[in-house]
Amino acid sequence: MRKALVIAAICALAPAAAVAQSPKVINEKDVNESALVNMLTPPPVTRSIKVTRDGKPEAPPPPPSASLLITFETNSSQLTPQAKQSLEVVGRALKNEKLNEFKFAIEGHADPRGNATSNQKLSQSRAESVAAFLAEQQKIDKARLQPVGKGSAELMNTSNVAAPENRRVTIKTLTN
Repeated sequence: MRKALVIAAICALAPAAAVAQSPKVINEKDVNESALVNMLTPPPVTRSIKVTRDGKPEAPPPPPSASLLITFETNSSQLTPQAKQSLEVVGRALKNEKLNEFKFAIEGHADPRGNATSNQKLSQSRAESVAAFLAEQQKIDKARLQPVGKGSAELMNTSNVAAPENRRVTIKTLTN
């Protein structure tokens, strides 16, 4: 049996005033390079400062990110053959000229079932597995990939804690 791990987060390309969209998870068969490039490319930098009604600076939008279904062997950080195929597409996207100057956070997430310490370790291990595959097999500079284990701290689906989107790796473009 295989457990699903989802590279997931909200694409933050919409204007800050737009209503937040729910995350969309792209199935392995639907992954394509140009869509990933568009989802991970930060918007142009502007020098304007927006303020809220109370006069405080508006919070910056979340970093651009993409959501993919990536599978691992059960209770393991070993990538499945399907996951490797999807990560080959991710690797090509990260090599694109629009993205080659950026670094990326590879955040591992887990659902809250099981021991919190074990979930933390597994989420870190899975983030490292994805980063290692991208570095070793896709020749992405390791310095551009920052794996971080989040455990079960940031659930996407709080109504169904066992949902596959809660077991994911989030890839975020680092813009600072």
